[in-house]
Amino acid sequence: MIVRRRWTAAATTAILISAALSHPGTATAAPVADTAPITLAAAETALVRVQLRDQAQLDRLVASGVDLANRPRARDGRILADLVLTGAQLADLTAQGATATQVVQRAGDGSRHFADSVRAARARTVAGLGAPAAGQRTSSTAAAVDTLAVQQAYWWTTGGQTFLQAQVATTATDDPDVEITVSWRTADGATGSFPLYRFEDSGEYQYHYNVPQPVPSRPVQLTATSSLGGVSRAVTPTLWPNAAPPPLPAGYQKDFIDAYLTPVDIQARIKRLARQYRDLVDVIDLPNKTQGYRRNAVAYLGDPAAAAVVVESVRFGDQGMNGVQVRTVDPGRPDRPLTVGYRDRVLTVTLATDAAGKTVSTTDDVAAAVNARQANRFRATVEDGSTGLPMPVAGPVRLDDGLQGTEVPAKPWTVQALRLGVHRDGSRVGVLAYSQEHAREWATPLVTLEFAERMLANARTDPATRELLEQVDVFVIPTVNPDGANYSFNDYNFQRKNLVNHCEGPARDPKYRTSWGVDVNRNYTVGSYFDGYVGASANCLSGNYAGTAELSEAESGNVVALAKAHPNIRFAMNVHSYGGYFMWPPGAYRADGRITLPRPSIDESTLFLGSARRIVGAIAQERGTVTWPSQTGPVADVLYSAAGNSADQLYYELGIFAWDFEVGNDRWNAATGEWEGVGFQPPFDEAHGESQEYAGGLVELVRVARDHAAAEAAAG
Repeated sequence: MIVRRRWTAAATTAILISAALSHPGTATAAPVADTAPITLAAAETALVRVQLRDQAQLDRLVASGVDLANRPRARDGRILADLVLTGAQLADLTAQGATATQVVQRAGDGSRHFADSVRAARARTVAGLGAPAAGQRTSSTAAAVDTLAVQQAYWWTTGGQTFLQAQVATTATDDPDVEITVSWRTADGATGSFPLYRFEDSGEYQYHYNVPQPVPSRPVQLTATSSLGGVSRAVTPTLWPNAAPPPLPAGYQKDFIDAYLTPVDIQARIKRLARQYRDLVDVIDLPNKTQGYRRNAVAYLGDPAAAAVVVESVRFGDQGMNGVQVRTVDPGRPDRPLTVGYRDRVLTVTLATDAAGKTVSTTDDVAAAVNARQANRFRATVEDGSTGLPMPVAGPVRLDDGLQGTEVPAKPWTVQALRLGVHRDGSRVGVLAYSQEHAREWATPLVTLEFAERMLANARTDPATRELLEQVDVFVIPTVNPDGANYSFNDYNFQRKNLVNHCEGPARDPKYRTSWGVDVNRNYTVGSYFDGYVGASANCLSGNYAGTAELSEAESGNVVALAKAHPNIRFAMNVHSYGGYFMWPPGAYRADGRITLPRPSIDESTLFLGSARRIVGAIAQERGTVTWPSQTGPVADVLYSAAGNSADQLYYELGIFAWDFEVGNDRWNAATGEWEGVGFQPPFDEAHGESQEYAGGLVELVRVARDHAAAEAAAG
């Protein structure tokens, strides 16, 4: 039985750091293949896999608030990180010794992939288609010999290739130069080895590991040796995940996804499912309306390259402020005061003059006057670099909210959840699947909607599915963050956050418009930034900005409200992308001593891991995709600290077994011998594959919930 519990922590000063990798040897990284260097145009933005020069470079990037897409990885002595960068930022990193190894996705690629997916969907409709071992460093005395413990040794086969992954810890935790090598032997006698690399998190040694390595066939023995002379005991690698769902019956219906879906599309699909399956579906309007796809109208008054004031409407642009004009004028007479007037949708600032009739108002004067005399309509700030400069005669310029999505409703948005089941009255164990807390993760609602459609369609033809919906109450929120998603589809595809702009002063400059918003998955109350946990920021322009307070945002409030309103929800899955992770609490820690949120009990840890094996096995049935064992476990251990995330909220506050998917596993490139990232908005064929395999994982989660409820009932 899960005990519902309220967990609190005393607030302390938060320290913004991130999980970081270091590796043995010199500070210079191993060279990459001799190919043409990857560059971007100065103003271009892209998601780039970068080989960093050294640990110090990664630490500086993290401290600067770089947009880090997933946990940096070690490969052959290199630190590889997926970063969202402009061309200018990439050039700076390259000059500092970093090397770009893969452009995972460019800004604008998402729009192309979206358009491609729509064209493909239309076409389907028309057609009627639904390395060497590391060198040994000899110990000079027996006391220097360390002890090695093999923490993980797993193997699996996918696409005809067998892979081996190992994780080993040394007792020489304070020695950054310890090198560890894994040696393996297969059943037919083949042998080989590969190096492991040191992983540190929050400045503390965790273990040595490497990404999965190709081996010729099933490995039957693995040993590890260190440069200090330590030798592990020989172990037999275990098949991963060694679990599979029941076979699908003949006629099982799936593949309901044929294009990327905007929030407008999702809203229409929810309406259609409710109409089509009246006996199995309720639509729940969540209580907190979001801001909507709206922004304040804004313009530069003057020349940002010389002297300018940023003038912004207090109301949103769609509320009659788009197109309002702003100007400064010379009164043409001496000794005139600075005045501000608004008439016929024109804001006029008449500049002050001296005795000779020369205008003497500064940018600061103009901004202050607008704020003092038209505070109900406008706010003004001095553009960066323009403080104290003479204000020119300028304009008229038109205020505009800058939003490009002409088909998106400009009004507060009602987030909706689907409730699926035969008995939708709270009498059955509940499962919650929710997605797109992060706007740019376009594949995630495809997963939850494919899952919902499978459950509903097969409930009428497949007895096993019908039995699941007899015994489990299923809740699905396809898009938690519709406003940010609309902005990602229509304006800036790398948008991560929602659209609420809490910035003040110069940070409201429209040149920062793609950095505004709150990270919904850092805005919850448990293990939050406000309680001193790591992995969120107080900087409103940061990619993981935590907001003005815990649950300050409608989006996070909706997830909590749904869970609280339905206490039968005992299991939850938060669907994110990308990288291929399967995780659960704790998801955050304090930097001082890497103190995590309380660890689950032994029984609960066993349930988390055992269920993970089942669900990972179900995911692999679709196209052989295997979530790596090194990326399966508590968030704080296998990814990074994520202060104020929703899974921690559900688990610690409401006693819900809460997991996280990161769909979009790296794909193995046999030609290069590299694992390659797929990005947030891959070509639709890849996103479609992700939707199919991870929807199967959600179906298995429903079976997990059913089995757990049955076991509890049997135990009395």
